[in-house]
Amino acid sequence: MSPSENFPYPTRPPRSSPESRRGAPPKPRQESAPGMLIDRDQEIETRAGRTVQADVYRPESGEPAGVLIAWSPYGKHDPAPIGQIYPTSGAKPEWMSDLTTFEGPDPVFWVPRGYALVIADIPGTWYAKGPASYASPEEAEDFADLIEWAGTQPWSNGRVGLTGVSYLTVAQWRVAGLTPPHLAAINPWEGWSDTYREVARHGGIPETSFWPYIWERWGASTGAIEDLEREDREHPFYDDFWASKAADLEAITVPAFVVASWTDQGLHTRGTLEGFRRISSPQKWLYVHGAKKWAEYYRPEMVEMQAQFFDHFLLAQPSGLESWPRVRLELRERYGVGSFVDSADWPLPEVEYRALHLDAATGAMSHDPVSAEATASYHGLGDPFQPERVVFEHRFADAVDVVGHARAILHVEAPEASDMDIFVGLFKRDVHGEIVPFAYYAQFEDGPAALGWLRASHREVDPERSTDYLPVLAHRRALPLEEAHPTRVEIEILPSGTRFAAGESLVFVVQGHDIKHYPKPLVYARHETDINRGPQILHTGGRYDAQLVIPIRGA
Repeated sequence: MSPSENFPYPTRPPRSSPESRRGAPPKPRQESAPGMLIDRDQEIETRAGRTVQADVYRPESGEPAGVLIAWSPYGKHDPAPIGQIYPTSGAKPEWMSDLTTFEGPDPVFWVPRGYALVIADIPGTWYAKGPASYASPEEAEDFADLIEWAGTQPWSNGRVGLTGVSYLTVAQWRVAGLTPPHLAAINPWEGWSDTYREVARHGGIPETSFWPYIWERWGASTGAIEDLEREDREHPFYDDFWASKAADLEAITVPAFVVASWTDQGLHTRGTLEGFRRISSPQKWLYVHGAKKWAEYYRPEMVEMQAQFFDHFLLAQPSGLESWPRVRLELRERYGVGSFVDSADWPLPEVEYRALHLDAATGAMSHDPVSAEATASYHGLGDPFQPERVVFEHRFADAVDVVGHARAILHVEAPEASDMDIFVGLFKRDVHGEIVPFAYYAQFEDGPAALGWLRASHREVDPERSTDYLPVLAHRRALPLEEAHPTRVEIEILPSGTRFAAGESLVFVVQGHDIKHYPKPLVYARHETDINRGPQILHTGGRYDAQLVIPIRGA
């Protein structure tokens, strides 16, 4: 039976050919570079009959090495270097050699240190035999087969680690849950773990920019690929299909060094932090920064941290890992400025969740409930660059840190519609009245502190998965807005870490479309909503106690 006969997903022809994206047919061979041997175009067959195409970089001494695998759909020949396609990423050319592939490790750093690197084209992409599937159980099994292959080669010391950013981390979450015997350590570096909630449907709202764009980036092949576009259209709710695209985080027990950022709102922030919180690994560390993800992965100081971690678990060398705090995270003051604090766990156990009560009459948020009812409204659509919005503000009398999960409890109505898309954002205003900028989506430098979204018909919460601080939506059915009175909704606001000085303010924005807008073709989380109609009304005070619940560390 061929692999395609047992394939559980609809397929389509490839979106592009490897040749159109600088690919060349496989030609197995050995090359050399200073201090290393390179085995090009190695074909490894998986249990399902699919294949992986890999380049292996290893020490020329032939001594058994710790193995690092980068599992990628983007092309081991690096057809789209970060600096070319994302020139504002902050990843400096001098931080990586010409052998570095997109979002993966640099052989010039790792091989002299005693590592073999396996840079893999996943099954069904480029010249590897498929069909291709993405973030699937089948792909995870193929990945596990590659781990076991790498762990038993003559040039391997039998200990395999996983590295790489974004999709290269999405795959780590999936395969680590299978516990392949030779897997010794993982370094998830900003990758979603629940495709539906964190990428394809933010709060139930279809994402219309990154998600369709990434299908194209994954779509180079010589054969059939999974038809993600059709699946996305046919599965509007969280069903068994989308469950197959979510990682079994609790099954992960391998040592893990998890790196997240506050800045990948709408892509990797939520999934990476949920990954750390939910994995069962007895040995796990979390590092959260406020910069751009690719720049941090390649920044020399961070590469040294990666090496400390892998030296310990793959080379059994003293590394100073025993001095690491379990959690280290950055509290941002503004773009490029922040300071780090250590803690015992995530979410921070020292955080206190405080409710700020919204007053539509004054635009204020206060610790005391608001007795008088009031309303504020905005048009659900309009000019995205000059949006109608409702703004609430709270000035801090003392210095505080807002760090962790926030949530909004709103009472809303849309008199001309049975549903509505709600977009919320948190900003910082300094003592001079200026909005403070932060890094955002790995490219931008004028972003918010945090974002949240909700399609009101998806407001039903999953009680088994939710916590006191994190409302997790069920996404199982559509519930129209209630008639004759406002509808209560609860909106998850993605985790953030922001430092406020005395006299600075937290600004809460509510509107009917994306909080941030940049001109096309720039890629970030967009939601070109098609359900908003007419005015959208917020009710506050009295019977409609609208709240913003924030995590406070400090005063």
